[in-house]
Amino acid sequence: MSGVAMYTAVQAGGTDERVMQHAPLVKRIAYHLLNRLPDSVQVDDLIQAGMLGLLEAIRNYDASQGASFDTYAGIRIRGSMLDEVRRSDWTPRSVHKKSRMVSDAIRAIENRTGREARDVDVAEYLGIAIDEYNHILQDSSSCRVFSVEELTQDGDHYLDESLRQQEGLADGLGREGFQQALADAIMGLPERERLVISLYYDEELNLREIGEVLNVSESRVSQISTQAVLRLRSRLSEWTSA
Repeated sequence: MSGVAMYTAVQAGGTDERVMQHAPLVKRIAYHLLNRLPDSVQVDDLIQAGMLGLLEAIRNYDASQGASFDTYAGIRIRGSMLDEVRRSDWTPRSVHKKSRMVSDAIRAIENRTGREARDVDVAEYLGIAIDEYNHILQDSSSCRVFSVEELTQDGDHYLDESLRQQEGLADGLGREGFQQALADAIMGLPERERLVISLYYDEELNLREIGEVLNVSESRVSQISTQAVLRLRSRLSEWTSA
């Protein structure tokens, strides 16, 4: 359904008030994402895409599924924005390929050793210098959104896309199982990576502000955050590869 048609449909249902009530949420998510996107992305484009996501949420929300409307709408809004970014994705395939290599290396190392894979371990496993490994992390971070929505990325697929379609999932217990697995995986991250995730999601700090807290550069925070996402992806592979 087009944006105009969707708006007409929800307007007919008397939902203008809900649109106005949640418009600030759309703006907040747009500016939150903007800090981690290429300069070519315009905030107005994100807001426009987010409003379509909000309209879609209003149209499809089912209270019987258990999630609050705010939670459901946030997922739809963010997902709609990410879809817009993906449509204009300029990231070279080589960057996606290398990020998957890092995730696979982390999984292999941790399965073999039973401990957290350090950056030096991953670099050695891949047969590259630590500077080159950090460069891969930097490229991955600068070209892609830093968020857990990337966890199921295999090419261009994001976790957010799956979450936005959760009403179509047949097995609610399976969904709850994944959410618990995700929570456990985040708690099992190395302390610094877990702190970055917490500051970003719970405190809503941007990368520069997180750098000030940790007393490291913004680019280093970017590398840590990217490594955290790739580590989570490797640890959730049994859920996301299906």
